[in-house]
Amino acid sequence: MNRKIAVLPGDGIGPEVIDEAVKVLKSIASAYDQKFSFEYGLVGAAAMDKTGDPFPLETENLCKKSHAILFGAIGDPKYDNNPAAKVRPEQGLLRMRSTLGLFANVRPIKSYPPLFDKSPLKNDRIKNVDFVVYRELTGGIYFGEPRGRTEDDQRAYDTCVYSREEIARIAVMAFEAAQNRKGKVTLVDKANVLATSRLWREEVKKISKEYPEVNLEFMFVDNAAMKVITQPSHFDVVLTENMFGDILTDEASVIAGSLGLLPSASIGHHSKLFEPIHGSYPEVAGLNKANPLAAILSAAFMLELALDAPGEANLIREAVVKSMSEGIVTEDIDPGSKHGTSDVGDFISGYIASKNVDELTSGTII
Repeated sequence: MNRKIAVLPGDGIGPEVIDEAVKVLKSIASAYDQKFSFEYGLVGAAAMDKTGDPFPLETENLCKKSHAILFGAIGDPKYDNNPAAKVRPEQGLLRMRSTLGLFANVRPIKSYPPLFDKSPLKNDRIKNVDFVVYRELTGGIYFGEPRGRTEDDQRAYDTCVYSREEIARIAVMAFEAAQNRKGKVTLVDKANVLATSRLWREEVKKISKEYPEVNLEFMFVDNAAMKVITQPSHFDVVLTENMFGDILTDEASVIAGSLGLLPSASIGHHSKLFEPIHGSYPEVAGLNKANPLAAILSAAFMLELALDAPGEANLIREAVVKSMSEGIVTEDIDPGSKHGTSDVGDFISGYIASKNVDELTSGTII
């Protein structure tokens, strides 16, 4: 079967890291006799510069007709530094999530033994860390209405809104994931203050009754933020709302040693999008310094969750760990490294190619 992949490089370092992810996917296709077709689309500032729209209709249609979406990053300083800008690249990302119904963001947090000494946390704290965050993605304060400023321009306001349906659909995913892991879900909220968090607790409690083999615990977000650093191995499946999940997963990136190591998936009923959690990092765009591992691991995640190719996904992960062990990493992981973005991609692609001996044959790339 020919799997159609929509490729949205986006802004900043997005095109560079996505190039390496596509390079690795082509190596996988060759090794496993797979057929992938890659079709590119515009999003973010790159789309605004050409169409005036951060998420053009053409890109939306491309996403809807594809088996999976591989996305880079959004953001450009010329918009970030202009508070008067009425349209921003990030609006394209929010519209993409909303239009495609990408309600669940899945972010695995894992420590890698070759990089234990690169993390700012002590080795004993990050050993055996392997948890996953299920973040609700299309509700909460990022999407709530009304929002704006008062007429006298002295105050601004945002509104946090959640429905039981929005909570239930991602809670079910989290509990089902826990069944195949260590059997524990931690709901992170602020139920002592927020009405929306109390609704989350009510709904998640109700759903938990359908999963008696899964242990459910509740944790305030401030406590969770501390425990992510002091005892990250405590967690198995973390379930939380949009803004809390956004902040906690960025915090958790220090466990692995770099923000450039964390992949993610955004899942809807009909579309699945895969992206590194880092931003566009315009300071190093075009300098061959960006870490491509998060994008490459996102490609592996895509193979596993969207393209029914778990063996291929695991080979990519094996190659990534090998690159870490061999010191083939970018300077964000090793400040003394002389390896650039393309070097890392070349090493991982080469490692995959070296495995297609005897039992693996070449495939087709379009």
